[in-house]
Amino acid sequence: MSDANVTATDSSTNEGEPSGSVGDNNKGSPLWKFVTVLVQPKKGEGGNCTFKCHFCNGTFHGSHYRVRLHLLKISGKGIRICRSIPDEKKREVEGLVEAYETGKKRGQPRLVPLPSSSIEGSSSGSTYGLDLMDEVVEVPKKRKGVSGPLEKAFNNNAREQLDCEIARMFYTGGLSFNLAKNPHYIRSYNRAASCPIPGYRPPGYNALRTTLLHKERMHIEKMLEPIKLSWQQKGVSVCSDGWSDSQRRPLINVMAACESGPMFLRAVNCEGDLKDRFFISDLLIDSILEIGPQHVVQVITDNASNCKAAGAIINARFPHIFWTPCVVHTLNLALKNICTPSSITSNKVAYDACNWISQVAEDVWFIKNFIMNHGMRLAMFNEHSHLKVLSIADTRFASIVVMLKRFRKIKQSLERMVISDQWEAYRDDDVTKARAVKDMILDDDAWAKIDYILAFTLPIYEMLRRLGVIRMSHVFTRFMSGGML
Repeated sequence: MSDANVTATDSSTNEGEPSGSVGDNNKGSPLWKFVTVLVQPKKGEGGNCTFKCHFCNGTFHGSHYRVRLHLLKISGKGIRICRSIPDEKKREVEGLVEAYETGKKRGQPRLVPLPSSSIEGSSSGSTYGLDLMDEVVEVPKKRKGVSGPLEKAFNNNAREQLDCEIARMFYTGGLSFNLAKNPHYIRSYNRAASCPIPGYRPPGYNALRTTLLHKERMHIEKMLEPIKLSWQQKGVSVCSDGWSDSQRRPLINVMAACESGPMFLRAVNCEGDLKDRFFISDLLIDSILEIGPQHVVQVITDNASNCKAAGAIINARFPHIFWTPCVVHTLNLALKNICTPSSITSNKVAYDACNWISQVAEDVWFIKNFIMNHGMRLAMFNEHSHLKVLSIADTRFASIVVMLKRFRKIKQSLERMVISDQWEAYRDDDVTKARAVKDMILDDDAWAKIDYILAFTLPIYEMLRRLGVIRMSHVFTRFMSGGML
């Protein structure tokens, strides 16, 4: 089988095709041996390709499902049957298809009865050979003394079985339990219960990632039209910031903000690109042109030198658009210079005045690492505290202040831990470090310094907390509900 044939089958299912079509992963189907793929399927076309039959030399357009109809001479399905295939070859193809579908079915997960029910005729709970998509009628076990008017009225047995089916969906799919808190998850089942549709099947893999996704995007775009129209009267600011996703890919977000509310424009994957002033300015200029330069008042980025230079390039091209540094980033830099001042000559005044704060922060990090890196010490701490020791990345806004605030909350737990008999009895780690940690935790002067640091950094921290904690998921949720931030 050629690579082209394999590629042609690894695509989406056409809506309305039964099980066994391209979307069901028919890479190894023997039918592809008897056709030649002339045109590969395009993205978004549901796996439809152009193929040529080896027997009749006819050229057709469709998926694996249509190849099967053509070769097996199944008429009345919208494709001409192959009249040139010999009967002996047709029987061979039928045998190959039957063997392929049987092997594919055996490789599928076995259907396991639900906890609250048993499948008729199966005493072991294993139903080998049953497809999960097959219709299975489950016969509930009869329990004496349970069946009554109340149970019949509320249909408790059916409710229990449905709960078990939903729970198994979470377990086998590795879904987060937080999905159960999603209002759309709850409303989907409420709608299905209140408006039953006989024979309804939920949307499949391909519908979710193609037609329904496109439909949802168009709907969101329509809902955002009032905000876009307000840009003409009130003007708009283009905001940009960089971050990394769970796969450590560098991304740059671009948003439009105005009095009517913020709106997400795009996220660009910058992996492999040099994020200099020209790259950033080109990215922002594309967004400005999409909005309309006449509606844009300013661009807002962080205070990095490349972003500042990009703002100058934009201002040179659009003189009415000026660059504004991000307030959150500015405050974070100020707080960072207070908590961890640099020792360079130009920063000597701040270093001399605030260097003691960095020493306090280093002691706190030392205590945190000592507890977190020793399993027994961490177990001792967990016995005395219901709060956890935070592991905060240095890149987070106000990371030092956040750590100091948490240490202040767990002060009594730390003190109880180091004066306990367990702390003194455990000797398998560095005794010198353990004694140093105990002395630091019981030092009243150290706690007084932490209180002082938290007191005079409180205004900056509160401003950072109010401005820097809004997440994109929150923005999307508020837009979906028609609200504003």
